[in-house]
Amino acid sequence: MSNKAEEMTIKQGSKRELKPKVRFPEFRNAPGWENEAMGEVYSFKGTNSFSRDQLNYESGTVKNIHYGDIHTKYPSLFDICKEKVPFINPSESLQTIHPDNYCIEGDVIFADASEDLEDVGKSIEIVALNDERLLSGMHTILARQKRKILIIGFGGHLFKSARIRNQIKKEAQGVKVFGVSPTRLSNIEICYPPEKAEQQKIATCLTSLDELIDSHGQKLDALKAHKRGLMRHLFPHEGETLPRLRFPEFQDSPEWISGSLGNIFETSSGGTPERSVKEYWNGKIPWITTSLVDFNVICNSDEFISEMGLKNSSAKLFEEKTVLVAMYGQGKTRGKVALLGIEATTNQACAAILPREDIDPYFVFLNLAGRYDEMRGLSNSGGQENLSQGLIKGLPFSYPNDIAEQQKISACLSSFDELITAQTETLEALKTHKKGLMQQLFPLPENTHDAS
Repeated sequence: MSNKAEEMTIKQGSKRELKPKVRFPEFRNAPGWENEAMGEVYSFKGTNSFSRDQLNYESGTVKNIHYGDIHTKYPSLFDICKEKVPFINPSESLQTIHPDNYCIEGDVIFADASEDLEDVGKSIEIVALNDERLLSGMHTILARQKRKILIIGFGGHLFKSARIRNQIKKEAQGVKVFGVSPTRLSNIEICYPPEKAEQQKIATCLTSLDELIDSHGQKLDALKAHKRGLMRHLFPHEGETLPRLRFPEFQDSPEWISGSLGNIFETSSGGTPERSVKEYWNGKIPWITTSLVDFNVICNSDEFISEMGLKNSSAKLFEEKTVLVAMYGQGKTRGKVALLGIEATTNQACAAILPREDIDPYFVFLNLAGRYDEMRGLSNSGGQENLSQGLIKGLPFSYPNDIAEQQKISACLSSFDELITAQTETLEALKTHKKGLMQQLFPLPENTHDAS
C-alpha cells in the first residue's frame, strides 16, 4: 500500500460517524448521516431584479419573493396558498425570464444580504405552489436540487439548523452589510439522513411545531388587535373630547377635561453626563435611553450615573410613574412611550411627563401608547424627523375628571396586557423548545461535541 493510500485509510478510519444527538426510535440503528458540499447537491438558478415599486398585492400572473420578505414575513416552509405574496406589476415585462428560473416545489430561496450577521443567508423552502407561478426576486439566491435526495419539507428545516447556519455566517462577507453568494454557499457542507423516511419524520415533527407556533402567534396578534380596537373606543378620537364607549357607571358623568399636554402636565427632558469623566458614571442612579422605551414599564436600566454625574449635567431625577416619550431614535423608536417603574434619570432624547396626583399615571401611559402613529405624524410634518418638547407639549389630551373612571379604563386595558404577556411567554417558550429540539435532531456544529 502506498503512503498516500495508507494516509487516506487512516484518515477515513479516524473520522467519526455523523449523527444527531437524538434520533427517533426506529432510526437509532440506522447508518450515519451523509455530508456533502452544497454545490454537489444543489445548482443555482437565475433570479430577477424587480424592485418593490414594481410589485403589487392586487393582480398579476406571476408572484415574486423579495429578500425583505424572507427576513420579515415568511417561515421556514413556504406555501403560496397560505402567504400573501406580491405580484409583479402587469406592465412589467416577463419575457426575459428563462422558464427554468421559475420556482418549483423543493427549491430553497436565500436572502443574499443583511446588516445583521445572524440574519444573513436566511432561507425558505417552497413546499407548495398550488398551480401558481413564482419567481425568486431581488437580492435572493435560488437553489434547486440536482438529485432528489432530500424530500420536500426537509430542506426548510435543514437550512435553519445550527450546523449549517454556522457555516453560512462564516462564508458571509462584508463590514456594514454582510452578504453571501452562490459560490460561497456551494462551499458549505450539508448533512442529511440517507433514509427519506427519517427525513420525513423530522420534517413532520418540526412542521407541526411550526404550525403550533404560528397558531399561538396568531392568537397573540388577535389579542393585540382587540386591545387596539378597545383603546380606540375607550379614548376620544383625534379632535374629539369624549370616548365612543364609557362604562355604565360613568354614562352620565361630565365630559372629559381637554387641553394641551403641556398645559395639563409639567414636562421635562433629561441629559447625558460627560462620558470622558469616569466619576460621572457607574454609580447607583439608573440612566434610561430611548432603547429601553418600548410601550413598557421600565424597572431596570442598562447604565447608571453617579450623584456627581447628576449634579454636573442636565440630567434630572424623575420619580416613579413618570411617563417617557422617545423624541428621536432610529427606526420605529420615535413616538414610543414607557412608564417609569423606578426613580431614574434619562438622556435628552426622552421627554418626561411628570405625574399628577389627580390623574392616574397608567391612564396617561395607555392614552399616549395608543397614539403612536399620531405622534410620529407630528414629527414628520414639514420634513422634521424628530419629535420635540414643543410638539409634545402641544399634543391634545383629554381625561375624565373622576379618577375612578381613569382607573377603570386602566384596569380594563391592563387585563389585556396580562393576557398578552402570558401569550407572549407561551410563544417564546415554544420557540425556545423548537430551537432546543433542532439542536437535538440535527448534528451539532463542528466546534461542539456531537453525541451519538
